[in-house]
Amino acid sequence: MLVRKIGIDLGTCNSLVFIPQKGVVLQEPSVVAVTLAENKILAVGENAKEMIGRTPDTIKVYRPLKDGVIADYRVTQAMLKYFINKVAGFFSFLKPELMIGVPAGITSTERRAVIEAGMAAGAKQVFVAKEPILAAIGAGIPINSCSGHMIVDIGGGTSEVAVISLGGIVTCHSARVGGDKMNLAISDYIRKKYNLAVGEQTVEGIKIKIGTALAEKEEKKIEIRGRDLILGLPKNIKISSNEVAEAIIEPLAEIIQVIKIVLRDTPPELSADIMDKGIIISGGGALLRNIDEKISQATGVPCFVAEDPLLCVAKGTGVVLENLEVYKKSIMSKK
Repeated sequence: MLVRKIGIDLGTCNSLVFIPQKGVVLQEPSVVAVTLAENKILAVGENAKEMIGRTPDTIKVYRPLKDGVIADYRVTQAMLKYFINKVAGFFSFLKPELMIGVPAGITSTERRAVIEAGMAAGAKQVFVAKEPILAAIGAGIPINSCSGHMIVDIGGGTSEVAVISLGGIVTCHSARVGGDKMNLAISDYIRKKYNLAVGEQTVEGIKIKIGTALAEKEEKKIEIRGRDLILGLPKNIKISSNEVAEAIIEPLAEIIQVIKIVLRDTPPELSADIMDKGIIISGGGALLRNIDEKISQATGVPCFVAEDPLLCVAKGTGVVLENLEVYKKSIMSKK
């Protein structure tokens, strides 16, 4: 299988790799494990994620991307190389064209870092496109029509809100708040209320299994394990979905604030279109139960979750790669 074009949604939490005609072929956590002594990369993706919170002090596990942008250049390059080699396999000597999704609020220096990391990882050419546009394309929004569409992409590190019309972004705002901030809020809540320290994986599990944006009549409960902060011993507690809703009030309020700012800056003609069509939510944060209802209540605008919200940006990179000539002018800034 000759892989000539690869689309990568380089996320703070998860990275997805898309190949035209094949779809999403790889979905792995953006995590890398490094040995501190030799500074050697031990594991990438799923294998590295399993090590979180379990490593000796000779191994460090971290995410090379922070808030959607490169925080550690060398490790990001190694991660990109791992993804390219994994999908291209034997033919990786044929350099592919890379399309990478980046946050809309990215600076030119950060953008250059992404392009350089892609080239160093073995790409022939690197194209960079803004995530809100890619998410909109992946969600099936006709971005080239002359009516306004609003997309809210809630990722691990950033949430991006954009109004798109005629193939471009009219107004856009991004906040460095997303799934990670929600996880932090849940673990702080458990620490304060139950004097219990819990690991990252546990918190992620709570959010996925019982997390909700609105308090519910029928609560769901889950039993979790952690370390008692007073006695220092292992302890089990039960936590309910309404407690999770209470814990994540602040990060959700920040996301809603960004949506309100964008709605306020939107030209009146486009505001009318958004009122008709509603807001589309994509990204991993869209999987939080009742989030569409919560945003709808706060803004008064109907809200819908995109189909396969996690895959929207990756699918968007695929569509753009298949029609490079069409999209080159409107959405891409080439090196």
